[in-house]
Amino acid sequence: MPEPAHTTSTTERGSFCTARCECGWRGPARRARSQARTDAERHQADPESGALTGRTVE
Repeated sequence: MPEPAHTTSTTERGSFCTARCECGWRGPARRARSQARTDAERHQADPESGALTGRTVE
């Protein structure tokens, strides 16, 4: 059975933007919103990698 799609969003705190997913994954804080969106796209493409932050949340 295929896994459900990961739903990502970005949140801003001060001058930083962070990508987050409903599965609990969170990307690094970025100053560029476009980079945070790219982090989210990479997570959606390969949610098991955990390569962006060096960790995966289960």
